[in-house]
This record gives sequence, C-alpha cells and structure tokens, in this order.
Amino acid sequence: MSTPKLRDMLLSELYIAVRTAKELLKKVTEEDFSYQPNEKMRTLLEQANHLVQIPFVDVAIGQEKTEAEIRQLEKDLYSTDVIKLGEVMEKGFHELKAYYESLSEEDFLEKVTKPFYFSPDMEGHTQAKWLIETTTHAFHHRGQFFNYLKELGKDVSMFDLY
Repeated sequence: MSTPKLRDMLLSELYIAVRTAKELLKKVTEEDFSYQPNEKMRTLLEQANHLVQIPFVDVAIGQEKTEAEIRQLEKDLYSTDVIKLGEVMEKGFHELKAYYESLSEEDFLEKVTKPFYFSPDMEGHTQAKWLIETTTHAFHHRGQFFNYLKELGKDVSMFDLY
C-alpha cells in the first residue's frame, strides 16, 4: 500500500469521528452542559470542547507548539454553542487534512517532532504517528461523549457512531 493511500485512509477514518461527533452534538441542550458523571471527570461542556478541538490542538502539538500556545489555542476555540462546536471540529479537520497532504512522503514518514509534555529522555513521533495518535484520540473522546449522552438518557445508539 502506498503512503498517500494510507494517509488518506487515516484521514477518512478521522472524518468519521468528526461527522458523527457533530451529529451527537446536535442532541445536546444547554441544560445538559453542566452534566458531570463524577467530580473527577469533565463536564459535558468541557468534554465537548476537548473533543472538537482535537484536530486543531493535536496538529499544533505535533508541530511542537509551546504549552502556552496550546492553552491559548484551546481558549480561542472554546464555545458554548453546539453548532459552533461542530464548526470548530470541521474546520480543524480541514486544516489538519491540508497540513498532512502538504507533507512530502519522506516528511510524513520520517519527520520527528516532540511535544512539550514529553520528558527530555523520550523520543518524538513521526508525522504519520501523530496522525494515528490524533485519530485514536478523537475516537476515544467521541466514545466518552457518547457515553455521557447515554447517561443523560439521550436517544443514541451504535448507529450514531457510523
């Protein structure tokens, strides 16, 4: 399998998380935002913001932005509007896609970057690994968001995930 084909498959898979997360967001009301399964977990609003910011934030992390730059990006992207939240994820995906498509095959497979939160003795990841990381990260938090909605009694099922 060629590298561009593998990259495109990962992007296609990530877009499933984007598309389905946007649909799940439409099931949320403002009153739901304060829901928090327990005090050690995020509120639904915090979870929603984290989920939709993944494409923007994970690319920035993979591009070695500083912690301060990442925290500012998160603040800039924060919203309490479900439609705007979906738009953040959609726009972030398209910017992420453009970034990965702009890389040469060599850079995609071999360019290594290290995030601010890695210790000095840890090795960084290739850009291909960052795309895999971002895809799994999005699905992980989409699953958590889905469970929050189930716990709230929302009409969701496995069909909302495909």
